[in-house]
Amino acid sequence: MLPADPRAVIAIAAVLAVLAMAVPLVFAKLVSPRNPGREKQRPYECGVVEAGDSWKQVRIQYYMYALVFLVFDVEVLFLYPWAVAFKEAGLIGLAEMFVFIGLLVVAWAYALKHRALEWE
Repeated sequence: MLPADPRAVIAIAAVLAVLAMAVPLVFAKLVSPRNPGREKQRPYECGVVEAGDSWKQVRIQYYMYALVFLVFDVEVLFLYPWAVAFKEAGLIGLAEMFVFIGLLVVAWAYALKHRALEWE
């Protein structure tokens, strides 16, 4: 039988979620062997011995491309619930979405102007 208060159900689910994450981590920490050494502290990459320095400069273009992707990916997260509740949103919701899409068009134009979407 569940408690009558819905907040109690949410609290119980939250406690169970935290326990589901914490118990395996604590158990692994308690039973795992601890014998660090020089060989075990080295970076491991698919069995291949690393060559050269791992600190290399990365072009800013990769970061710009990723940020533009995130902006337009998050756009879908906002557009989908709006499309589902389109009838309930009314004209105010439609106007708000035009403002949101207008801001996205400005962001897209900015990215095009600064050549963030061009790949060389």
